[in-house]
Amino acid sequence: MRLRSGVFAASCLLVQALGVALFLRGFFPLPVRSVPRREARADPPAEPAPPGPGMVSNWTKIPPPLFKKVVIVLIDALRDDFVFGSKGKQFMPYTTQVVEKGASYSFIAEAKPPTVTMPRIKALMTGSIPGFIDVVVNLNSPALLDDNLIWQAKTAGKRIIFYGDDTWVKLFPKHFVEYDGTTSFFVSDFTEVDDNVTRHLDRVLKREDWDLLILHYLGLDHIGHMTGPNSPLVGPKLREMDNILKKIHISLLSKEEASLPNLLVVCGDHGMSETGSHGGSSEGEVHTPLLFISSAFGKRSAPLAQPEHVQQTDLASTLAIGLGLPISRNSVGNLILPVVGGKTMREQLRFVHLNGFQLSRLLQENTPAYEKDPGYEHFKIAEKSHSNWIKLYLEGNNSEILLNIGKKVLKQYLEALKTLSSSLSKQVAQYDMYSMMVGTVIIMEVLILLLLSIPKALSKRAEFEVPLSPPLFSLLFYLMCLMLCAVHVIVCTSAESLCYFCSMSWLTAVGVMMLISALMCGILSAVAKTFENYRLPPKNPVVSSYNWSEIDVLILAGTIGHVLSLGASSFIEEEHQTWYFLVNTLCLVLCQELCRNNFLLKECDPQHSTNVKQNFDSIGESSECKNIDIPAASNSKLGKASSSSEFIKGSDKWISLATPWIILICCRLLRSLNQTGVQWAHRPDFGHWLTSSEHKSELSFLAAVSLLMIFFLVQRRCSLVSKIAMALGLLGVYSYRAAIGNVTFPWQHGGKDISKGITEARFVYVFVLGIVFTGTKDLLKSQVISADSNTKSTGLWEVYSGLVLLAALLFRPHNLPVLVFCLLIQTMMTKYIWIPLKFDAAQITIMHYWFGQAFFYFQGNSNGIATVDISAGFVGLDSYVEIPAIFLTAFATYAGPFLWAIHLLCYLSSEVSRGVRRWDHQLTK
Repeated sequence: MRLRSGVFAASCLLVQALGVALFLRGFFPLPVRSVPRREARADPPAEPAPPGPGMVSNWTKIPPPLFKKVVIVLIDALRDDFVFGSKGKQFMPYTTQVVEKGASYSFIAEAKPPTVTMPRIKALMTGSIPGFIDVVVNLNSPALLDDNLIWQAKTAGKRIIFYGDDTWVKLFPKHFVEYDGTTSFFVSDFTEVDDNVTRHLDRVLKREDWDLLILHYLGLDHIGHMTGPNSPLVGPKLREMDNILKKIHISLLSKEEASLPNLLVVCGDHGMSETGSHGGSSEGEVHTPLLFISSAFGKRSAPLAQPEHVQQTDLASTLAIGLGLPISRNSVGNLILPVVGGKTMREQLRFVHLNGFQLSRLLQENTPAYEKDPGYEHFKIAEKSHSNWIKLYLEGNNSEILLNIGKKVLKQYLEALKTLSSSLSKQVAQYDMYSMMVGTVIIMEVLILLLLSIPKALSKRAEFEVPLSPPLFSLLFYLMCLMLCAVHVIVCTSAESLCYFCSMSWLTAVGVMMLISALMCGILSAVAKTFENYRLPPKNPVVSSYNWSEIDVLILAGTIGHVLSLGASSFIEEEHQTWYFLVNTLCLVLCQELCRNNFLLKECDPQHSTNVKQNFDSIGESSECKNIDIPAASNSKLGKASSSSEFIKGSDKWISLATPWIILICCRLLRSLNQTGVQWAHRPDFGHWLTSSEHKSELSFLAAVSLLMIFFLVQRRCSLVSKIAMALGLLGVYSYRAAIGNVTFPWQHGGKDISKGITEARFVYVFVLGIVFTGTKDLLKSQVISADSNTKSTGLWEVYSGLVLLAALLFRPHNLPVLVFCLLIQTMMTKYIWIPLKFDAAQITIMHYWFGQAFFYFQGNSNGIATVDISAGFVGLDSYVEIPAIFLTAFATYAGPFLWAIHLLCYLSSEVSRGVRRWDHQLTK
């Protein structure tokens, strides 16, 4: 059965999507879960029964609350060094004084990746560890149905008030008696987003009709996204937060009663990296301060040493005990013992027993062989020791020996809690390997089939013969189906854990097995036909005798090597190193190819070269005009060499020879601009030096020169109207960056009020849309009115120019040289390498792909979400609009690969139009 290339590619894409979906379903592990929330209100466990007949504990209920009112102040993106470091002492003096000398306990809470807001709120309130799939739903958070602290408090009759990030309102709908949510994604707002929270404070703190007050401040996170952690805006924001904490603390102290004290909790959901983003696992992103401030704690006599490290999930268990609530059933956190350290030994043992019982029950519901788990064994030993201690206590023994025994039991419980929590946390990283393997097999089969179809797809007819009928009725197909079904039965009946693919219906599973078998038979048939064609004598030995060049070997080996490198996590974390190596090696091989064509060509037999050229001319004349294939006419090395001698003459020859070395220099400079990856991301780079406040004049000069270079490199193929629009648009880009305070104009003296630059950004958007509209009009004209390849090529270049202007607007000023070098390399490669050496379409496509991937990392991106520049999604917006924000953020992140892909279309279209013009010129002779 013959299929056109487009139909065949679309079919492969659908099958590929099935394989990717199956792989992702197995890759994102299922979280540790207990019973549904509606069943979570079970009776609490009693104290361990003392040994002996007739001995029964008289404590069977949840302990009463330890605090009357609790205020949680969550400061988004609050790093631990903002409180415990030099910035804390400078900008948060009241908080520092309370931490060092007041009645408080200070900890460094470690957040597990992904360090984005919604999963972190889940971790704080449920005590569970969210997975990376929560990053996807972070933009539109659904209601949280798991057992959590907020639901337990509402069920117990607690009155909860919330002000701040509206993610809480989406996660906990109808849980707050009063709330006021603010949009968290409009990151260019530093002040109003916090003022909307603070304006309620004076009124609420005077009232008595609430038990739990939650405040979520977003301004610090927005400053980090826009300007980074070293911005001069960070200090005033920390000082503002310090004054707010002072007001809340003084108000809570003034309203305390003798019976129960109040509690102030200060924490962050995540930190921020050195670039101001978050989402990854660097120290600045995962370490946040956690402060418990209450008059119930004794004042500190000695200076504070290094704060103890705890897990962020420990807060849910600790607050549940403090509020007299059951611990969330899905929590993997441990009780932070110092918070309850002032209570009696029996109360402390009761608290840790409740925590241990909850963790052991969660382990039982998620692990078949839970009895062999070390944590469960330790808990049972501690529980037995606890029962013996209760027997001594009920017998009235209050000696020092009883206290020492209680401390030993407490230590046993803490060890058991630590081991249980570790065992449950490891289950989050358990993958559905069977579903992943099935998805991987489908993906690899489609990939191999696509690779085998490339020669046919790039031919003039652009058709591919799919060997569909023979495999479906062959013995091999049915044998493979039976074998795969047998493997499926064995895996699904012997698997200890739940497998998604095994949970599918048998009809669906058999259909997937038939698909895998059909793809495998199709691959074998295609391979057999390929070998059969190789055995046939070539019809034209001049064209068919194709020898692999160094470029071909490098492209094939580099592409396959990169795919294989993705099997190791370290290569994924430092993938930029792979692309830097491949691009540098490609430049060296291109240099060798240029030297061969410029110097070794003279030593070849001139008569032989002339004969080869005549052969290619005769081939071109015998082909039809409408089916001419420009790259196909250069499959021979000698053909390339003889053709290249026509293009590289005079000074262009030496520029061509220097081009690979110029590209190498550009790549080396770009590597110094932005550090990326994991291992060396913390090291200083030229970008950090430029973005520091004391080097604003240098950054302004670099941005101005870069914008001038962009105009010079882009305007060559634009119409006069587009050139004017491009010039005004680039001027608007600089005006926008000057308005928001990134750069300055030469005539500016002293400070200038910083604005959001909305007017300037929208001014640029007008020119972007105008240039893109002009290019789109030319494209439609070439398709509808006249089939003019020259008009089509011009339209593509216009669209490309508009996208370059959009990228210049969204890129941060220190990244504008990345865009300049991108355009420079594309221009030099086109004029001095691709056209003279006559590379075919497949080779040029792979080169574009390699450079696109390299420029993705030159921008400072990585495979971690922490490097995504969220601020780009709000350029020119005065409020949060989801679709434009997502589009702008995605375009700014993938601008490098996207611009190289568009340039590939422009280049191939130009080559077709150039070939048609050359053909028309030959016909007129």
